[in-house]
Amino acid sequence: MAEGDSTPPVFLVDRLPGGEEAVLDGEEARHAVTVRRTRPGERLTLSDGAGGIADCVVESVHPGREPRLGLRLLDRRHEPAPALRVTLAQALAKGDRGELAVELATEAGVDAVLPWRAARSVARWDDGPRGAKALARWRATARAAAKQARRGRLPDVREPVTTAQLADVLAEAELALVLDSEAPRGLADVTLPAEGELVLVVGPEGGVTADEAAAFAAAGALGVRLGRSVLRTSTAGAVALGALGALTDRWR
Repeated sequence: MAEGDSTPPVFLVDRLPGGEEAVLDGEEARHAVTVRRTRPGERLTLSDGAGGIADCVVESVHPGREPRLGLRLLDRRHEPAPALRVTLAQALAKGDRGELAVELATEAGVDAVLPWRAARSVARWDDGPRGAKALARWRATARAAAKQARRGRLPDVREPVTTAQLADVLAEAELALVLDSEAPRGLADVTLPAEGELVLVVGPEGGVTADEAAAFAAAGALGVRLGRSVLRTSTAGAVALGALGALTDRWR
């Protein structure tokens, strides 16, 4: 669904208020006041990122160095987790390609993102401050995209894994799929599970190596193609998620 002006914006909180009145403060309130210029009488939605959602109306706006909004709760609801959860194992990509992949996948409904240190990944996340900053950017991207998409659940962006660690994850999944433009079977040809975890592997721009493909196949993963065209690492995951949404009950 495309964004419209009539859709209340989403603001993330650590926990939903228990009463009928609440105060939104911190960075979320700063964004509401200085960026969105929220006014009394407007509606907004609070989300705890774990399925808890509260619809609110703004009763007061307090700008300044520590802006805050006074809210009145109108309704509470819970967005259940999907029976079939999709984890995207996304190869590290150069520049902002990785963040774009996370953004698009979040908008497409991914439940978790697993950064993968693929052999042909140009980007290299070390275990020090640079790697921590890169992971923080992916997590911030997922958070912003979830708010933009009006999601009640934030995807879990996990710590990066090696190929061997990813193979272990694939072996534990209900189904593991590796996107491969040269695979003999298409995504629509695979029998998809109704529940559990489906892990979707997207390789780097240079593709998955023979050793990586062998490790994934040994873990039970299937190679699948999406169509005739070759997609970039930044877009393949989102396209696959869209197909999975239509082929399963995830969009129902």
